[in-house]
Amino acid sequence: MKKKLLAYPRMLKQSIVIATDVLSILLSVWVVFSVRFHEWHVPAGEQWFPYLLAPVLAIPVFIRFGLYRAVFRYNGFDALNAIFKATVVYGILYYSILWVFRFPSIPIRSIGFLQPMLLLLAVGWTRIFVRIWFSGADAASATSTSAERVLVYGAGAAGVEIARALQASPKFEFVGFVDDSPGLQGRMINGNRVYAPRDAQSFAASGEVTGILLAIPSASRHRRAEIVEQFRAYPVRIKTLPGLEALADGRVAISDIHEVGIEDLLGRDPLPIDRPLVEGAISGRVVMVTGAGGSIGGELARQLLMAAPSELLLVDNAEYGLYAIHRELERSLLKSGGATRLVPLLADVTDGRRIRLLCTKYSPRVVYHAAAYKHVPMIEENPLEGVRNNVFGTLCMAKAAMEAGVSSMVLVSTDKAVRPTNVMGASKRVCELVLQAFAAAAGHTTCFSMVRFGNVLGSSGSVVPLFREQISQGGPLTVTHEDITRYFMTIPEAAQLVIQAGAMASGGEVFLLDMGEPVKILDLARRMIELSGLSVRDKDHPDGDIGIAVTGLRPGEKLYEELLIGGEPVPTANSRIYKANEYCIALDELEQSIDELEQSIMGDDIDNTLQVLMELVQDYVASSRGLTAEVVSCA
Repeated sequence: MKKKLLAYPRMLKQSIVIATDVLSILLSVWVVFSVRFHEWHVPAGEQWFPYLLAPVLAIPVFIRFGLYRAVFRYNGFDALNAIFKATVVYGILYYSILWVFRFPSIPIRSIGFLQPMLLLLAVGWTRIFVRIWFSGADAASATSTSAERVLVYGAGAAGVEIARALQASPKFEFVGFVDDSPGLQGRMINGNRVYAPRDAQSFAASGEVTGILLAIPSASRHRRAEIVEQFRAYPVRIKTLPGLEALADGRVAISDIHEVGIEDLLGRDPLPIDRPLVEGAISGRVVMVTGAGGSIGGELARQLLMAAPSELLLVDNAEYGLYAIHRELERSLLKSGGATRLVPLLADVTDGRRIRLLCTKYSPRVVYHAAAYKHVPMIEENPLEGVRNNVFGTLCMAKAAMEAGVSSMVLVSTDKAVRPTNVMGASKRVCELVLQAFAAAAGHTTCFSMVRFGNVLGSSGSVVPLFREQISQGGPLTVTHEDITRYFMTIPEAAQLVIQAGAMASGGEVFLLDMGEPVKILDLARRMIELSGLSVRDKDHPDGDIGIAVTGLRPGEKLYEELLIGGEPVPTANSRIYKANEYCIALDELEQSIDELEQSIMGDDIDNTLQVLMELVQDYVASSRGLTAEVVSCA
């Protein structure tokens, strides 16, 4: 029965509602007469006048207030508010006309006052009943249909356009708009009602809506986070459109819809792109990216390609990763018509001879060194290989850059290099020390700089892909400590920071990004579960969908990360990028330690390798372990 009614044409359903309202109008007039005269009233003569006048007045007023354009089963507070206003207007008109005619047999005060009140109750309860009655059908249909019932948050141009696309798609059932503007709430746009946020929350709580689509491309991350927060407690999936800069020609389509990423909830706006600065440093030049097959290196390559270098050298020792990024960039060039020459180069950055050959052959002007091992637990278990790859890969690349006359080399570093508690962080701090020493040395023209940032959302080995995988498997999500926190940035932000910092470097600087407040990983896990439309299972909610398990800190893991070793950061021309004043070691002293480090690695001496790291890196304390590793010298 319910499904048949839902399948009726819209005009037929509107006619049924109007007929129901006419019946309510006539019945309310009859009830007032019967109560007033204490009898089963049978109208006669002039007493027919209020019966005929009531629907003739009420129905046009109700139409004017949009009472027949709303989807009844999604009626909310705004719809009830519209009913109240329409009934008040009708009541004033009804009483006034009765007063003008003043028929002796008609009790004007009783009819003029009481009948609109009864009508308000009748019309209001009719809508409420329909919503309650159909909510069961909606809940049942949720399990029997793949169509997602969606409210579009934002009744602007993007919202209206995506609503048209949703209505034409069998994958979605468009319910209506949601908007924060009181001036839009309750209005109709292309026959679809605009609801207030509290109505959307009510629909989400009852299961009448299964998805919220954020269609406000101009909204800041902070505003998006606020909107998402409104729906945290409800079982709805939240999707979004990309920002204005990512929408082709400002138009939107179904293909633009994607899940709200945790990056949308960082609570701060992304790092702005300084295009003149970047293009001035990159356009028309030969640029090399090491580790191009990885998350950061790949994004660096994507953004560098937009600055139109003459050649983009993609260096990686992983064949498939290099193949994938090369193929992707080739497709981008075909679409854009760019003239950049892409050169994929299989090479290990610790192979000094191979790296020197490539730098001599292609003569890069700028080098971005992103090749590194960065997974903390893995490097704790394989410390010799981690130090060999990170430290000596950087050393080989720096020496080759100086010999080839490279203008600028930028090292991708990490906040784990600050007062490190693990081999990975200590090795990256040594990488910084190497470039700081070379920057201070004479006899070359290469400008060395370093860029330090926190965890990169979505990069390989980061917590976000792990959480996504655990959610897809039904949980639990694993957190190493209830109080552990991390700084986060997006992959595009990380790449942009590297490019802009390199462009403004003068030599020896350690750059870092203002990343706002650190994020508690336990909160991150909860948010990711809720963004998936699921609930957290804990002691207060034992019937939740997915639990969170606290597993204990891993070897070398810190409760919190820092960005600075020394004092206050120094501002730069970009208000979001700072320079750190960090200690450094003279080149001759550093070279002695590096030689000892190399000998220890070649001799599989883990204890001495870690001892040298502790001597080089302030505040680093390591534990001994017994493993073997292989080393390739860059000499």
